Amino acid sequence: MRLESVGKRYGVRQPWVVRDVSLDVAAGRLIRVEGPNGSGKSTLLRVVAGVTVASRGRVSGRPHTGYVPERFPGGLPFSGREYLLHMARVHGLRGDAGRQRVDEWLERLGAAGYAAAPLRALSKGMCQKIAIAQALLPQPRLLVLDEAWTGLDVIARGALDDAVAERVAAGGAVLFVDHDPGRLAGREAERWRLGGDGRVAVATGPGGGTAEGGDAAEGGGAAERGAVRQQGTGEGAVMIELAGVEPAGLARLGEMPGVLSSSGAAAGRVLLRVATRQSDAVLRRVLTWDGVHVAGVGRAEADANADAPANPGSRP
Repeated sequence: MRLESVGKRYGVRQPWVVRDVSLDVAAGRLIRVEGPNGSGKSTLLRVVAGVTVASRGRVSGRPHTGYVPERFPGGLPFSGREYLLHMARVHGLRGDAGRQRVDEWLERLGAAGYAAAPLRALSKGMCQKIAIAQALLPQPRLLVLDEAWTGLDVIARGALDDAVAERVAAGGAVLFVDHDPGRLAGREAERWRLGGDGRVAVATGPGGGTAEGGDAAEGGGAAERGAVRQQGTGEGAVMIELAGVEPAGLARLGEMPGVLSSSGAAAGRVLLRVATRQSDAVLRRVLTWDGVHVAGVGRAEADANADAPANPGSRP
């Protein structure tokens, strides 16, 4: 999916909320969208999801999309289950296939016991579970989450974390906003930051540098943006630190294509040296393992110093 010189404002005499954004949303990428309140995060997500049309520029290649808005309209004249069955039909899931998918997500999110109640009678947290379920029903190739974890209980938050990992591992792209800076920390492949002027700065990886993501960054901007993106696709190696790895998992790691070396395993911590070209694939795979999370990601130094990350990412 590609955003080309995208801008959005709410009226011809109104200020630009988002402007001059030219970015790719690549398959298999987890992208955190961040910035201060009022900087345009929700507007950008709505444009990406196709919920609102850009005022200027072009969005191309949008795949089947699931979207969780910041505010779900809980006053709709349906029960939770009726609404999800209706949305399943909208997505082409009919009959038993639709019912099975609806029941699966109601169960996973801990909402099955309340799904027969009218939406208007449900709590904010329960309505949020319905909103998440409708976005995940079609197994979207693009998942857009605007504060989707807000109001959820522990079980539902964990289920949503798992769903994000599953979508990324399956080659889907996920964009999310969340007020908790620790949400999915260390897992994101990119961070898009809005600074209040409508433009987007991009960082690649938990410790990556930044470059402007807009056409207004003429001259060096495009070159810098390309350099940032090459951190994930160029030659060399990256260091990935994993936590929660069981002993049996260590052998599986050693068999993965792209893993050059591994060390550690004390208290479940493992340090991998991975070929840069295959690092995204390794991350997608390990994020599907129960109990395993990424504790740090950094670029490997020269071979003499290859046992430690040069720029370690955020650590829990």
